[in-house]
Amino acid sequence: MNPEIEAVLEALEREGYVADLPIATALHLAVGMGKPLLIEGDAGVGKTEIAKVLARVLGTELIRLQCYEGIDSQTALYEWNYPRQMLHLKAAEGRGQDPERLEASIFSREYLLERPLLRAITRPAAPVLLVDEIDRADDGFEAFLLELLSEFQVSVPELGTIRAEHPPHVVLTSNHTREIGDALRRRCLYLYIEHPSLEKEVRIIRAKVPRAGEGLAGQAGRFVQALRERPLAKPPGVAETLDWTEALVRLRATALEPEVVGQTLGCLLKDRRDLAEVRGEALLSLVERARAEAEP
Repeated sequence: MNPEIEAVLEALEREGYVADLPIATALHLAVGMGKPLLIEGDAGVGKTEIAKVLARVLGTELIRLQCYEGIDSQTALYEWNYPRQMLHLKAAEGRGQDPERLEASIFSREYLLERPLLRAITRPAAPVLLVDEIDRADDGFEAFLLELLSEFQVSVPELGTIRAEHPPHVVLTSNHTREIGDALRRRCLYLYIEHPSLEKEVRIIRAKVPRAGEGLAGQAGRFVQALRERPLAKPPGVAETLDWTEALVRLRATALEPEVVGQTLGCLLKDRRDLAEVRGEALLSLVERARAEAEP
């Protein structure tokens, strides 16, 4: 293994993130090449957590832009602090201040409210910029973001062009609810994250829920792996696995029992049809299979 990639894996492990070779390689290249990293995968596989742990590994600030339907460039960039501007104007009314100087003073950096994208290019040290769920934004915002990522500069009419002295490390995530444009894809390095293998999922459970113990962690991992094989509308991600295991620990479970599993399925499955799919004989079968496969 490349020693630099191995060092990235070890750094991620120290920060509590159970990574694999493709993730470590993608992060190493994205940071080294100064390229945005586009991460796709089902909800709950750990896409957002990658940006968080990268910021911790680099010892830098994490700036998060949560995308949503209707987000626009102005919302993501900046706005003027209108209440403070009005207070300044009222205070200057009786002083006979020159109008041009007054306008220049209220449209200064002092009255500028930086939103995530502008904040990311004005930090004194390169932050990690997380653009979360870019697939929720529309094509227009995607085009604007592409331009920003190409130049790392923005134009504020009242102030001129603001350029990044220390361009951010950019991570974009997508749940693939909308196809991302080719232009943005070409600008980024790409990583697709699958649901973890059994071995990796059990390692994650042991790392994040150490009170679960060896036996319960193994059974929980096998149960979730078997659950994902069923025709579910919304298969559980790693986040749901950890919530469920934590719930089992809080209920003092040391092994999977059908009654307790049935009571806690809402931690794993968030769809009424999926809950109906895993009841009765199906639930008993999944529990028995997980317990049998986990036996030494």
